[in-house]
Amino acid sequence: MGAADVVPGVSGGTIAFITGILDTLLDSIRRINPSLISVIKERGVKGAFHYINGPFLVCVFGGILTSIFTLSKIISYLLVNHPIPVWSFFFGLILISVVHMLKQVKGFSAVRIMLFGLGVLFAWGITMLNPISLEMTYLNVFIGGSIAICAMLLPGISGSFILLLLGLYPSVLAAAKNLDITVLAIFASGCVAGLLTFSHLLSALLRKFHDATLIFLTGLMLGTLGKIWPWKEVVSWRENSAGEQVPLLEQNLSPMQFEQITGQPANIAWAIAALSCGILLVWGMEIIAGRNAEPDENNQNKEG
Repeated sequence: MGAADVVPGVSGGTIAFITGILDTLLDSIRRINPSLISVIKERGVKGAFHYINGPFLVCVFGGILTSIFTLSKIISYLLVNHPIPVWSFFFGLILISVVHMLKQVKGFSAVRIMLFGLGVLFAWGITMLNPISLEMTYLNVFIGGSIAICAMLLPGISGSFILLLLGLYPSVLAAAKNLDITVLAIFASGCVAGLLTFSHLLSALLRKFHDATLIFLTGLMLGTLGKIWPWKEVVSWRENSAGEQVPLLEQNLSPMQFEQITGQPANIAWAIAALSCGILLVWGMEIIAGRNAEPDENNQNKEG
């Protein structure tokens, strides 16, 4: 999830969705509320920690933070020097994830197909927005964190891309690279505030309208594929926090158009290999999840 969140256009929520931990993650976060104080009084700190599924949350968020701090420089380097394989990998990962998620929906109706279409249009519309440039203030960093974390929980909507739209992505990424504790602490505070509020809403929707919510979220994933298409032409540039010129607006091209317009190789073989790796990764996780589910079902049958 941390590695995905570093890439603008790819959502950590997609990874949580694919691996099947999204429901558990939302339910665990949902338990962190004012009623936790009474749980602490009754069961103590240790009991409250297990009540909120603390070991699970520590593993997930520890993994996210570790990945962000260790992979931010590597992914930034790869996006600049080898963008086509990186985007192709995530393109394949999300493409097969859409198929994987649709297989979990029990029956399709006109309403569900409409929700799927709305999800596609909503995500596509967000990717078409022009970035704004918020001033780098502590308040804006806090607000940006609270909005971005909501997007990070949603499959298909990238928290990094939301930060990019707000004009805060370069500053937050630079803070992660340089270990700017003040900026990171304020950003993390915003994330916590957004996490504790939005998780309740999303968790309630998944509990009460599971399949309808599932198909809408799958539409979100499909709608972002245009954002991570590997072959692009830069339309306009922006200056990042290091004073370097980096792409601001881009338009998608075919591999042949890419070679003609940019004069650079399309690297189709590398793209196909990376896309295949993304597909095989999700397919492999689906097989492993199926094997893990079989013993549980057998145990339940024996108990029955």
